[in-house]
Amino acid sequence: ALLKQAEQELNFVIKNDIRLVYPGNNYPSRLNNCVDAPLLLYYKGNANLDTAKIVAIVGTRKNTDYGHQLCEELVEGLQSLEQVLVVSGMALGIDGVAHKKCVQLGVPTVGVLGHGLDRIYPNSHKELGSAMVANGGLLTEFPSGTLPDKGNFPMRNRVVAGVSDVTVVIESAISGGALITAHMASGYNREVAAYPGRVNDSRSVGCNELIR
Repeated sequence: ALLKQAEQELNFVIKNDIRLVYPGNNYPSRLNNCVDAPLLLYYKGNANLDTAKIVAIVGTRKNTDYGHQLCEELVEGLQSLEQVLVVSGMALGIDGVAHKKCVQLGVPTVGVLGHGLDRIYPNSHKELGSAMVANGGLLTEFPSGTLPDKGNFPMRNRVVAGVSDVTVVIESAISGGALITAHMASGYNREVAAYPGRVNDSRSVGCNELIR
C-alpha cells in the first residue's frame, strides 16, 4: 500500500511540475541549521530558496488598515534590494497582503503551505497562488491529499522561520501563529522584528510584547 501511495505521489509530482527538495538536492541551506527541519519538501515555483536575503513577513489574519499599510510599505522598501525573497504562510490577513504586494511589484515571494500542493487554502487565494508560482513559488512538506488541518500550521510556521534570515511581525495578538513563528525564528538564532502598535489594540499586544 505504501509503495502504491509513493507511486501515486510521484506521478502527481511529475504531472504538476513539482520539484522534490531534500538534503543534497536544492535543499534550502538555512534549514540545515534547524534541528527539526523536514527532510523532504515539495516545491512548485522558480524562486531561489537560497536567495541572498530572505525576509519572512507574518501577522494576524484580522489585520487593521494600519497593519495593511505597514505591510505594503515594507514590501515597497524591500523592492529596492537586489536578491531578496519574501516568505509568508499564505493565510488571510497580513500574509495575503504581503504576497499580493510582492506579486504587484514583481518581488519574488514564496508561500509555505500547511497542506498538499493539490489545493490552495484559503480558496480566495487560488489566483494569488497561481501568480506566485510565476514569480516565486509554493513550498510544503505535506504530500498531496493532506488537508489544511489545524495541527499542520505550527509545522508550516517552523519552515517559514527556518528558511528566512529575519521574521517581521506586523500586528499579532498575544497568542497566534505569527508569534509562534517569531519564537521559532528566535530559537533558530534568526533576527526577529516587530512593528509597535497602540497599547490598547488587541491586535498589537503580541508585537508590543515582543518588542518589550
